[in-house]
Amino acid sequence: MSNLETEDETAVSTATSSDPTDTSILRVENMIKRFGGITAIDGASFEVERGTITGLIGPNGAGKSTTFNCITGVHEPDDGAVVFDGTEITGRDPHQVANQGLVRTFQIARELPEMTVLENMMLAPKDQLGESMWHSVMPIARQEVVEQERELRERAWETLEFFEIDHLAEEYAGNLSGGQRKLLELARALLTDPEMLLLDEPMAGVNPSLEKKLLSHIHELQDQGYTFLLVEHDMDVIMNHCEHVIVMHQGQVLAEGEPAAVKDNEEVIEAYLGGDV
Repeated sequence: MSNLETEDETAVSTATSSDPTDTSILRVENMIKRFGGITAIDGASFEVERGTITGLIGPNGAGKSTTFNCITGVHEPDDGAVVFDGTEITGRDPHQVANQGLVRTFQIARELPEMTVLENMMLAPKDQLGESMWHSVMPIARQEVVEQERELRERAWETLEFFEIDHLAEEYAGNLSGGQRKLLELARALLTDPEMLLLDEPMAGVNPSLEKKLLSHIHELQDQGYTFLLVEHDMDVIMNHCEHVIVMHQGQVLAEGEPAAVKDNEEVIEAYLGGDV
């Protein structure tokens, strides 16, 4: 085991919350992120309740994508903290954040286009024995690799069936439509065994039929205990499918609450219409 892995396990054991009354799975605390002289996030704080679908909205340039990037380790905040499931993950690398159980998708799906859908799926699960040279070459250990690969392949097929794209398993990922790529990306994210998924513009480029299917799957997964935080410009999606909405403006949290209350908030209306807030 590497020193890095040892340090991670130590951090988990010392930072994990023991408060059984804490219903939040993600907390962003006074986050600040600057790029040169520009402050993209200016003291943003919010929480996401476990088991909910929460929307993160705001005008272009509000800081939504930068917030996602700071939560998931793409950028390191200049100040503030990110706490996931009781453990502070501020500044961790993306793969460490994902291994903790916090996984994101992207506005533009990042499939490997020259590999099949099934091959893309098989790359997702973590801790694969075949990644170890020793397991790959030693006869006894190699059998363990084969057995694990069989189990992972079964999981991949089951997940593709859940998203109703199993008929595309042998198709090259680069040949999929935009909506099919979104389904693949979400399916692939599930194979990493996440507790929470951050979805960046999940409905962008998706036709109405696939949008309905994707939203149906998200609700099914919520019923199974998954938590979602999604950035989305389609207000119908936000208002009809989120229990809680967080509104960002100029790098700060402008308002939050139930969709109906946020929709009627005068400051939110002014921010979206370009008024002075």
